[in-house]
Formats: sequence, structure tokens, C-alpha cells
Amino acid sequence: MAFITFYFQIHQPRRLNEVDPIGLGRDYHEDLEKIYFNDGLNSLVFNRAADKCYFPATEILLNSVERLKNTSRPFKIAFGLSGTFLDQCAMFRPDLLDLFRRLADTECVEFLGETYYHSLASFFESKTEFKEQVTMHSEKIEEIFSFKPITFRNTELLYNNAIAREAADMGFGAVLTEGLPHVLKWRSPDYAYKAKGSDIKVLMRNYGVSDEIGYRFSHKVITTDDFAGWLAGIHGETCNIFMDYETFGEHQWQETGIMEFLKFLPDAILKHENLLFATPGEVAATCPAKDEIDVYEYSTISWADLERDSSAWLGNDAQKAAFGAVKNMESLVKKTGDEQFLKIWRNLQTSDHLYFMCNKWLGDGDVHGYFSHYSSIWKAIGNYFAVLCDFQKAIAHRLDDM
Repeated sequence: MAFITFYFQIHQPRRLNEVDPIGLGRDYHEDLEKIYFNDGLNSLVFNRAADKCYFPATEILLNSVERLKNTSRPFKIAFGLSGTFLDQCAMFRPDLLDLFRRLADTECVEFLGETYYHSLASFFESKTEFKEQVTMHSEKIEEIFSFKPITFRNTELLYNNAIAREAADMGFGAVLTEGLPHVLKWRSPDYAYKAKGSDIKVLMRNYGVSDEIGYRFSHKVITTDDFAGWLAGIHGETCNIFMDYETFGEHQWQETGIMEFLKFLPDAILKHENLLFATPGEVAATCPAKDEIDVYEYSTISWADLERDSSAWLGNDAQKAAFGAVKNMESLVKKTGDEQFLKIWRNLQTSDHLYFMCNKWLGDGDVHGYFSHYSSIWKAIGNYFAVLCDFQKAIAHRLDDM
């Protein structure tokens, strides 16, 4: 028997206004959130994704889960819902949260732990902020869905030995990451592994299988029976299929047949007696560690871009400088004791702001441009630094008044 493990990532950043650097900072008693964040655009993007993906895809999955729940091989899935996505659900479409609650009520869905703000706080030298965000996120998941996360998914599957140790120290039993050949060497991603330096299980994404849906679906004819046949031929204990949820209806348009594919896929898989569904937590609890995964702290991996490392966010000097500026604000922001300032700072940590600043070319550059609301990376860089500079002045102004 082999486990088929589906995990879907859902994240929406809180996008920035394109600010006027000259007009900034005239009155630091104004509502800085309204000055910095473009919630009109955020609402527009969120509602578009909700209509094209979140509602129709979730209704399809809910139907499959409920229909198969009481069978010998129930359909099970996992979700990673960022805190900023959950915040925007509450702001723009609270009825979407009700739909996810119905999924949670089936007890066939696992909700993963992560940083609340989809941040790079795992790279801070001090792990205080990282732990605070992960704790915030777990508490929010438990508050909304009555489910305590047991599996950790770092932002964009960023992973190294130190991140695994931190996740283990926080009580997680498993961590997800990309199944890269140079990490696996002769081994297959279709087994559970152990992290070097801790006892936490590591589940590796089978990107060859996952990307057939995520990236190649509209470029070749893939039937549910074909896909299920590929899964039936795996030789490992688990095939981990991880992808962006917006694959369904947003990145792959409904006209491609992607929604019908999602609808009929569970039954196609169940035609094969050697396959059954499981959540990541169940796989980690059931499958023994095949071997040890060793990813040195300065060789971090992820699922982003061709390099599958941290270069999507920290690949150029502007990104590194911006990341350093945000990181170095921690002690001063927390010293103000101002909850609004803390919320702003954490929203500025969201990795998308750095992602929009990436200057890669060809395919990777096209992907970065597709997700960005800026007309160029130079706009993204200039705007982010303008906001950071103004926020630094606002912090200093607040501390002077204390």
C-alpha cells in the first residue's frame, strides 16, 4: 500500500499602496495601516481568487470528502492557510471561512502550522519572532477550526536543519519541504525521513508528480486515469503532492478542465487497490524514517524557482538590504508596545514584498511578474524602501514621545 498525500497552500499578502515618498511622514498620528496598505486592491484580488478558485475548488473537495468519509478508504487532504489569508477571509469573505469549517468538521482534513505572516522570520538570528508567529498561527487555526496543527510547513517550504530543529522544539511531529535530487541523492521522495539533528519527520514533495498538475496541466492532455496510473506505479510508501491551491481555476483556468479533473481524481485513484489517502500527520505517524535528511543552514532549500533555494527572496542586494532593515526593526517595534506598529511590521515581513523585488529573467522572471502588482521591479524596490524608511521614522517619533 502507498499513501497519497495532498497538501494545498493558500496565501494572500497584504499588498502595499504605491506611496508618495515626499508626502509621507507629515503626521505620524494618522492611521499608518491605511497609508501603507492597499486594501482596495487586496479586496479585488481576494474576491477574484475566491470566485475563480477558493469557493468552487473547496466545494468540489468538500463533496468528495463527505461522499467518501465512511468508506474503507476515505479521501483526506491537508491545507496550509497563512494568517494573512485568514485575516483577509474575515475582512472580505467570511462565508469562505464557513466553508473551510465544514471541511474541518469532516475530520478528514489536516491544517498545517506555519508563520502567521508568511514571513522569513525563520532566518532571523533570534528565533523569538519566528516562534511568536508560529504560535500565533497555531492559536488562530485552533480558534477557527478546533484543530491544533501537528505538522509544520515553513514559508514556501523553506527548509534547513536549524528550521527543522525549531519546529521539533515547538512540538511539531513532521515538517514539509521539497524533494530535491541533490538533497535526496540516490533516494526517493516517496518515503518519510528524519531531520539531521532532531527526531522530527521530514516529508518531501514529489515535484515531478505535483508539477504535472501545477504547471503542465494546460500544456498536455492529462486524464484522471492517466494520473492515477502514474501514482499506482510508485515504489515508495507515500507520494506527497503539494501545490498552490490557486492552481485550480486561477493559474489553470476553468476552461482547461482543471475543475473536472479535481472532481473525478479521488475516484480514479481509488480504482487502484494499492493506494489510499492520508494526511501528512498520519504519514509521519505511520511510516518509519527511511534515512536522514541533511540540509546545512547556509544551503536552505525551497520549492521556488529553478534554483529551489532562498534566492527568490534574498537573491539580490536590494532584497538583502530590505530584509536586513525589516529584521533590525524588531527590538524597536516591540519596545514601542504599540499593537498597530507590531501588526504593520509583521505585515511588512510577508515574503511577497521581497519576491516582487526579484530581478531574475526568463521563466522565473515571468512567474515573479505574474504575481506582482507593480509595473516593474524598480517600482517594487522603490516603493518598499519608501514605506520602510517612513515606518522607521514613525517608530523613532513614537519612541521620542514615550
